Amino acid sequence: MKPSKLYEALHALIGERVPLHIWGPCGVGKSQIVGQVAADLSYSFLDVRAVQLDPVDLRGLPRIASDQTEWVPPKFLPTTGKGILFLDELTSAPQMTQAGCYQLVLDRKLGEYELPDGWVVIAAGNPASERGVHFAMPRPLRNRFVHLELEADLDDWCRWAVKSGIRPEIIAFLRFKSELLHAADITADANAWPTPRSWEMASSVLSGIARRRQSALLSGTNEFETQLLDGTVGTAAASELTAFLRLFRQLPSIDEVLLTPDTATVPTETSAQIAISTALGRVISDASIGRALRYLDRLPTEMRVMAICDAAARDKAITHTPDFVRFGVQHREVLQ
Repeated sequence: MKPSKLYEALHALIGERVPLHIWGPCGVGKSQIVGQVAADLSYSFLDVRAVQLDPVDLRGLPRIASDQTEWVPPKFLPTTGKGILFLDELTSAPQMTQAGCYQLVLDRKLGEYELPDGWVVIAAGNPASERGVHFAMPRPLRNRFVHLELEADLDDWCRWAVKSGIRPEIIAFLRFKSELLHAADITADANAWPTPRSWEMASSVLSGIARRRQSALLSGTNEFETQLLDGTVGTAAASELTAFLRLFRQLPSIDEVLLTPDTATVPTETSAQIAISTALGRVISDASIGRALRYLDRLPTEMRVMAICDAAARDKAITHTPDFVRFGVQHREVLQ
């Protein structure tokens, strides 16, 4: 299931208080999507790492009250309000700890503790094929969840990346090399490999280097840059990215494009066209959309649509301009 469908599923299941377990490889964005849904619903988001708990941690400690023993639940469990209790890395926890979750997941209780009505239990974990710390989920616990498998999806990731301010070089590169969005070789012993999470880190790495050097763009030829990218997305992906960054650096600047849209250089290579369309989509505003469209009209249709869709997703004000409406009428078939 791709992230946008998981987003819809979470909204549907949370409303009915149905427990959900999300399966997926590491770095694909499981916890990030659940956290985003919690923020959208104005729910509290309580991230509990089951692997850090012992079975007794869940139930709490006994105490004597009125000559009887009662259990004092742990402070981290919610007692009021509404929210998502997120049991992350559940399959990395020993089976005794997982067994301690039986009652919490289905009956919404742990001994004398009761989960407030406004809370729902969501869990996530990596499959055994990821070669991480993994304990098989007991069958009785499996039967207490709805199970969904999350996989990376380039279109969903790009929509999220545009809104989240991921650097345009990274988005453009992945549009050109879509197979590198998630390319984990689980048989290798590498420390870094491409995942949606590591590409987000690569964007932060580039921003950090650029800020330190007070430069908007990076050449991709510097050994220091290459080493950092190697350690973020792996050697093979970093090698292709640095080659793409050299190409990106040779493109006309966005300022030049917007100032002289009729004469600025138009690249002929597909990778360069993707790069400059993505970069334009990052900066187009309701004031500059007219000049941007004059330049984009010199590019293939798919590049024009890509840039304008990115811009509209980032800034809704653009969709109210006459230029956008005219563009929408001209390209209504591809926009649908």
